[in-house]
Amino acid sequence: MVTNGSRYAAPVRRLIQSVTGTVGNWAHNERWTPAMFAAPTSTGQVAELVARAAASGERVKAVGGGHSFTAAAATTGTQLTLDAMTDVVAVDGAARRVTVQAGIRLHELNDRLTAMGLALPNLGDIDRQSIAGAIATATHGTGRALGNLATNVVGMTLVDGRGAVVRCSSEDHPDVLAVARVGIGAVGVVTEVTLQCVPAFNLHARETIEPIDDVLANFDRASGEVDHFEFYWMPGTRRCQVKRNRRTDEPARPGGRLAYVREKWMGENVGFGLVCRTGRALPALAPRIARLVASSATERDVIDRSDRIFCSPRHVRFVEMEYAVPAEAVPEAVQRVRRLTDRLATRPLFPIEVRVSAADDIALSTASGRTSGWIAVHQYRGVPYLEYFQGVEAIMDDYQGRPHWGKLHFQRAETLAERYPRWDEFAAVRARLDPDGTFRNDYLDRVLGWPGTLAPPGASAAAS
Repeated sequence: MVTNGSRYAAPVRRLIQSVTGTVGNWAHNERWTPAMFAAPTSTGQVAELVARAAASGERVKAVGGGHSFTAAAATTGTQLTLDAMTDVVAVDGAARRVTVQAGIRLHELNDRLTAMGLALPNLGDIDRQSIAGAIATATHGTGRALGNLATNVVGMTLVDGRGAVVRCSSEDHPDVLAVARVGIGAVGVVTEVTLQCVPAFNLHARETIEPIDDVLANFDRASGEVDHFEFYWMPGTRRCQVKRNRRTDEPARPGGRLAYVREKWMGENVGFGLVCRTGRALPALAPRIARLVASSATERDVIDRSDRIFCSPRHVRFVEMEYAVPAEAVPEAVQRVRRLTDRLATRPLFPIEVRVSAADDIALSTASGRTSGWIAVHQYRGVPYLEYFQGVEAIMDDYQGRPHWGKLHFQRAETLAERYPRWDEFAAVRARLDPDGTFRNDYLDRVLGWPGTLAPPGASAAAS
């Protein structure tokens, strides 16, 4: 179950970057070296490990699939991986509720739900995250009437900062459930999650190429006309790829294996990766590359299992910033980002992604209390991005923008607290569940402050 710097539990190996025991995330922009690794297989083992660390004044962090672009899971203390905790614990067929261990990856969960005739009502476009990591950072898909993944959580089991097991639902510890569904790893180690599912369904996906000005002018109407709406726009071009997905009772009509390989693997991964490498080596070609990327987007009309439409393979590595703003502000905000990209010294090599999601009632959900539009900007790994991302953040600040908790941003607790009406509710539960700061690290100190306070007194270097 527990390993040191030279002997690793098998599930941890995918995270190890070198013989020194350094852990890195998917984007390779964050690395850290824990003092110890552990791969528990049960809630009881997690509780034992946390209690032992807390008694010694040590820090503990759990890591999922490593798909966060931030150091939210970083620690120099004990690193937990829940990769050995992937079982389906219970199924309530009548209520369509499924309880799973927190380490299960979304793609594995989707397959298991399909076998039961069930599905999650909405998903993002990547399915490599663990369910615990996805809900902790308010990972979302798109759909004006649909919330993020955490809104499907109706119960959970977690281990608090002193090693006590807390089981919460609408009947037991509802105040904890209201906060811990989007806990950013700050209130406990989530070990089990109960999800409200829906009957399995197909999606009719239509992807078209349209003028960006027309899409923005009709954004409010277009985003409400279908179940799931989003678009991708390459800076420096005038057209964008628009995706409209509708739920349907029609049988699956996938585009065929060859078409999928050509579009999703060869086009969006192999070919796009080659284009990005060229742009990184020869920045002067960036405007031409933007036009090439935009012109390579194709139209598509298929029907398939919901998760197969929602999720796509992503093997070209990048860094990303994503902000939630009031949905009505999206067209203006995107136009401002558009003008910003025209002035940048280093042009973006990735499209901008725009989505929308429903308001929810979770304290630190990025859609808490407001229907939200999402503006995500990316840059290929190894290409300078600070000017771009800082410029975008300055624009989002004008709309009380809330950064995705798992993506890059430069905010601090002092700037974020005023953007969340239920911030104090989260802070109170956090102070109660982790009074000694067992789950602290530098990232949480910056964006949440220390438990019970808004900002850490003194340097944060000792926090991890």
